[in-house]
Amino acid sequence: MKTDKERPDELQRSLKNRHIQMIALGGAIGTGLFYGSGTTIKLVGPGISLSYIIGGIAIFFIMRALGEMSVDEPVSGSFSHYAYRYWGDFAGFFSGWNYWFCYVVVSMAELSAVGVYINYWFPTVPTWLSALVFLIIITLVNLINVKAFGELEFWFSLIKVVAIIAMILFGLLIIFFGLGNNGQPIGLSNLWAHGGYLPNGLWGLLLSLVIVMFSFGGVELIGITAGEADNPTKTIPKAINQVVWRILLFYVGALLVLTIIYPWNLVGTTGSPFVEIFSKIGIPAAAGILNVVVLTAALSTYNSGLYSNGRMLHSLALHGSAPKIFARLSKAGTPVTGILFSSAFTLIAVVLNFLVPGKVFLYIISVATIAAIFNWIMIIITHLKFRRRKQEIGEAGTLTFKLPLYPVSNYVTLAFLVMVIALMAYIPDMAYSLYIGPIWLLIIFIGYKLRGTS
Repeated sequence: MKTDKERPDELQRSLKNRHIQMIALGGAIGTGLFYGSGTTIKLVGPGISLSYIIGGIAIFFIMRALGEMSVDEPVSGSFSHYAYRYWGDFAGFFSGWNYWFCYVVVSMAELSAVGVYINYWFPTVPTWLSALVFLIIITLVNLINVKAFGELEFWFSLIKVVAIIAMILFGLLIIFFGLGNNGQPIGLSNLWAHGGYLPNGLWGLLLSLVIVMFSFGGVELIGITAGEADNPTKTIPKAINQVVWRILLFYVGALLVLTIIYPWNLVGTTGSPFVEIFSKIGIPAAAGILNVVVLTAALSTYNSGLYSNGRMLHSLALHGSAPKIFARLSKAGTPVTGILFSSAFTLIAVVLNFLVPGKVFLYIISVATIAAIFNWIMIIITHLKFRRRKQEIGEAGTLTFKLPLYPVSNYVTLAFLVMVIALMAYIPDMAYSLYIGPIWLLIIFIGYKLRGTS
C-alpha cells in the first residue's frame, strides 16, 4: 500500500497536450538535424529518408510500449518505476540512474555549445559565462513549477518546428518553381543522378541507422511527463501517436527536400545544410537565423534534460535508490532538490570540460551514447514483463492503449537495437561506446550493491 508521500499525485498535473507534444518534439529534434545531418547523408546518400523511416518504425514501437504502461499507470518515474514493479530492484535502479546520467551528459554537451553559439554575435564573451547565465535562467524556470517549464519548452520547440517547416516550404519552391535558381525548377533528378538512391549500398544504409537512432533520443520524455499530465489517459495516447508521425514528417520531409536540391555528395561541404537552403533563396542572414535556431535547440535540450532528471531522482528516492532528500517537493509540487542537484552536477561537468583534455569528455559522451540504447532496450523488455503480469492477473483486457503486434513487435525491435549496437563498432566516433558500455554497467551494479537492500 502506497503512503501519501509516495502518491504520484503529489506532482502537479499541469501539462496539457500541447506541452507534452512539444516536449517530445523538442527532445527528438535537436542540433543533430540542423548541423549533423550532413554527416549522415555522407554515409547513405539520398537514402537518408529511408533510414529515418526505418528508425521511425522502431521508435514507434518503443513509444507505444512505453505509452501502454504510462496510460495504465501514469507516474513521473516512467520506465524506471515500471522496471521496479515488473522486473525487479536492479532493473529499476539501472533504468533510473542510467537515464539520469545519460541526460546529464547530454545537457552538459548542449550547455557547453551555448557559449559557442553566443560567440557568433558576441565573440568577446567568455563561453563559460554564457553557459553559466543560461544554466541559472533555465534552472530558475524549472524551480517555479511544471507549467513554467512546459511553457518555456513549448516555445523553444515551436521555434525549431517553424524553422523546419520553413526550410521544407522554401525547398519545395526551389524544386518546383526555381526560386533562387533563376526561375529554373531543379526537379527530382538529384535523388538518383549521383550514384543512385543508395550510392553506398545496403552497408551505407545500415551504418546510417546508428546515427539516425541517436537523433531520435529524447522522445521517451513523454513517459516522464505522464505523472504531470492533466489528463494522461487522453493526452499521452494522443501525444505519442501525433509526435511519432510528426517527427517522421519533419526529419524525412526536411532531408528529402535537402537531397533533392543538392547532390548528396555536396551536402554539408560548405557548412550546415540549412544555411545552404536559406542562402540559396537569397536570405543574407541565413547563418544568423540558423544560429538562433541551434541556440534554441541546445537550450531546449538542456531544459528538457533538467526537467526529466529532477523527476527521475524523485522517483528513485521514492524507491529507496537515491537519498530521501530527492523525494521532497516544494509547495508548487516541484522536486527542487533533484533539479538543483542535476543542475549543479551539469555545472561541474561544464567546468571540467574546459579544464581537462577533450578526450576525457569524449569518453563520457560515449557513455551517454550507449546509455540511450540501454534505455530503449529496458523499455521493451519491461513492457514484455508488464504485459505478462497483466495476463497472469487477468487485466490484459482492460488495457486501453496497447502496443500493436505484441509480442512480435517487441522482439523485432529488440533485435533491431542489438544490431545498432553491433554496427557502432564500424563507426570510429561510436566505437568508444562498446568499450565503455560494459564498464558503465559495472559501475551501476556496484552502486546498486553499495546502496544496501533498503
